[in-house]
Order: sequence, then C-alpha cells, then structure tokens
Amino acid sequence: MLSTQSHAVRATPETLHPSLWLASQLAHADTRCIDTGHAALSSQLPGGGWPTGTMTDLMLQQPGIGEMRLLRPALAHCAERRIVLLQPPHPPQALALAALGLDPAHLLWLRSSRSADALWAAEQVLRSGSCGALLFWANHVRSDSLRRLHLAAQAGETLFFMLRPLAAAQDASPAPLRLALRPAAGGLHIDFLKRRGPQRDAPLFLPLTPPLLQRHASLDRPVFTPVTARGLQPELVQ
Repeated sequence: MLSTQSHAVRATPETLHPSLWLASQLAHADTRCIDTGHAALSSQLPGGGWPTGTMTDLMLQQPGIGEMRLLRPALAHCAERRIVLLQPPHPPQALALAALGLDPAHLLWLRSSRSADALWAAEQVLRSGSCGALLFWANHVRSDSLRRLHLAAQAGETLFFMLRPLAAAQDASPAPLRLALRPAAGGLHIDFLKRRGPQRDAPLFLPLTPPLLQRHASLDRPVFTPVTARGLQPELVQ
C-alpha cells in the first residue's frame, strides 16, 4: 500500500507580491536606487540607496546643517543631467558648490514669488524627465499638492527631494521615505520617520567631512541668475 506525504512550502512575502515584506526586514525597492555614498545610511534604506521616481522627504531642523554634504555623492552621480535647485533658502554659491565637487554649469536655480508657481515648476521638472535631480525647499505644502508631486515623480526616474522644516514631520505625506535631519558634532543625526521596513527608534549618527573653503563660500557671488518658475519650459528643452 502506497502512502503519500505532503510537504508544505513556505512562501516568502516577496514571492507573493514585490510590495510585500516581513516587518523585520527592509522592503525590496520597486524603483531604481542611487547609492547615498554613505555605507551606514545605505544599509538602512530599502534598495540600499536613494529611490528615484518617487518623493523623498527630508525634514531639516534648519537649513545649512549638512544636507548638501549628505546628498553630494548622489547628486554627483546625477550630474550628467541637469540638477534643479528650486526655492533654496540662500542663493547658490559657486565656490561652495565647487568645494562639494559639483559643477555649477550643471545646476539650474529656480525661484518664484508665488508658491503655486513653484509647485507648477516642480511638477514640470518631474514630468519632463530631462533632469537628474530636483531639490525643492518648501515651508508649507498642502497634502493634495504633495500627492500631485509624488505622482509626477513616478512619471520618470528623477531623484526628488522635498526639504522642509522639522515641524512638517507631523503632517501626512505620500513619500515612502521620510528622514529627519538634526545637526550633531562632526555630522548629522538622522531619524527614520518612515521607511518600508522595521521601525528604528534610535537615530543614526552619520559623520560628514567638513566642507572645504566653508569660511570663504559666503564671500563668493551667486553662481548664476535664477530662472523664474514660469520661464522654466525653455530650460527643460535645451
């Protein structure tokens, strides 16, 4: 007499659907990721880097605490295409950019007196697919506007960062990755507010090399004349 024995096969969540993962593990990235250039940080991010084609929220205790040094390796990776700085808190300085290893000729500075125009410009940059990265500084953005930007980002593979005040961490956001940045001696403390993976309660200390020529950067003239938001379209088709 023949006997049969069934063997249960344990399926992992990712084999059922790529959007599923165990609560104890980082999710598999569903978009292309760019290495952060900081091994300790990359190991804490789904896909091992900054995701493209989506929104990443960076909440700053205050501007100028090291966020550009944090993003420098990824921006250098995108430098073959235009890098857009939208509404930065201070005019970009050529000397400071050179100290970070970024060529000012590859950067486009946009500013607007109206938040609606700035949001329009961000959406055009994301949908055009012609830029490698977009950094958008904004103090307050409505939730419906954030959703529009998130959808626009999904139209391409632009590296997209929203840089907002730390208080905005209390607001809802469609961004799958949200980090809070606080200054620390020799670097940054990074809190993981939201990521596709396990909750991390302790902040990550990330050492950052002090910028060269930091003392002299404020003496340099702005790198270029800003383009107004509504004058953006000709820049994107160049």
